[in-house]
Amino acid sequence: LAKLATKVMLGKTLVELGFTREVVPKHLSVKESVFPFGRFPGVDILLGPEMKSTGEVMGIGNDFGLAFAKAQAASGYELPTEGTVFVSVHDHDKEKVLPVARKFADMGFGLIATKGTARFLQAHGVKAEHVHKLSEGRPNVLDHIKNGKIQLVINTSLGKKTSSDAYKIRRATLVYGITYTTTISGAGAMAEAVGALQRGDWGVKTIQEYHAESK
Repeated sequence: LAKLATKVMLGKTLVELGFTREVVPKHLSVKESVFPFGRFPGVDILLGPEMKSTGEVMGIGNDFGLAFAKAQAASGYELPTEGTVFVSVHDHDKEKVLPVARKFADMGFGLIATKGTARFLQAHGVKAEHVHKLSEGRPNVLDHIKNGKIQLVINTSLGKKTSSDAYKIRRATLVYGITYTTTISGAGAMAEAVGALQRGDWGVKTIQEYHAESK
């Protein structure tokens, strides 16, 4: 493509270059940045404008879920294929997280959630166990993380008190190697990736093989 682009910049047309057929790859690629949070004790894993990655990795698969799963694995995050998902979201995210939570439940995961989120999920037919916030007593979500009872965390909560709690939860997930997402889109991507891993359609191909399939 770089060679073609150079020729176009020099005045050639795509017709003259014989490049008029759109190439639609049969695979998808997901690029993921790598952040060395584990090397800096006390650093918050919540991304900000000052964050700098130490590199990038890419996952390639026949569908988005598999490509995302590979990208996560390459960046050092192991997605669980079973266990329990902790869910705590802001009010404006409750409707959006519902299909994601339902998908995890359908894949056999248990769900635990803070009071408001648990009530919402239960009211919409998704089984969820209530767990205390850090300020509500014990055992709380942090205890569950430390005791290995949570395998994935979805947390989009806002507010000063929840921000303090969320920071402690994020640090705990880093220490105990638990995958964490602060966005609904990220949670949805993880659900698709876990589904791909459960199906067992993980495969390895060379770049040349992917290229040949796209011709």
